[in-house]
Amino acid sequence: MNKFDKKSIKAYDKKADHYDNTFDGKFTGKFKELLIKHIELNENDSVLDIACGNGALLSKINNKKAINGFGIDISGQMIRNASVRYPEFTFVAAPCDKAPFEDSSMDVITVCAAYHHFPNVDSFALEAKRLLKPNGNLYIIEIYLPEVIRVIANPFVPLSKDGDVKFYSYREIEKTFSNVSFRLVKRIKQGHIQIAHLRKK
Repeated sequence: MNKFDKKSIKAYDKKADHYDNTFDGKFTGKFKELLIKHIELNENDSVLDIACGNGALLSKINNKKAINGFGIDISGQMIRNASVRYPEFTFVAAPCDKAPFEDSSMDVITVCAAYHHFPNVDSFALEAKRLLKPNGNLYIIEIYLPEVIRVIANPFVPLSKDGDVKFYSYREIEKTFSNVSFRLVKRIKQGHIQIAHLRKK
């Protein structure tokens, strides 16, 4: 296990029981709201939330349209709490690039305010390709930083105790996924939040 995953597990296991009241929990609320506004769904879609935390995003998606919900998170305590809160969904402790689900089993994958934690985004892109059905949708909801700030900040990001790795631009996200046969459907930016909506070819 790499150092970033170890940091993330330690940090989010500690935050799990009171996550909604932490800075992270409150900060990501607007990310979830913006995704709910823009996500495209069909009734009974299989939706996988990567780095699902306590399961709140899946619940919000299900309130918009009934889904078959699945979540993975590297924090075992987050997964235990999510399973108690939302027993109608399936939750498993796993890293972002090793989801224990079958090939072409998901209609939609979401990553909400967690992509900057992923140690190897190329490996995750391949996993998303494996999991999604043809024409399946991937939503990456991330922190937006202007280029100058991002360039200055990124050398210091790996020093975070929470397992942060790097902040990405739209172009970097698009390039990573275009290399594994995704196309960018839409870019959305609102304040400090960006959404990259990608579709598997």
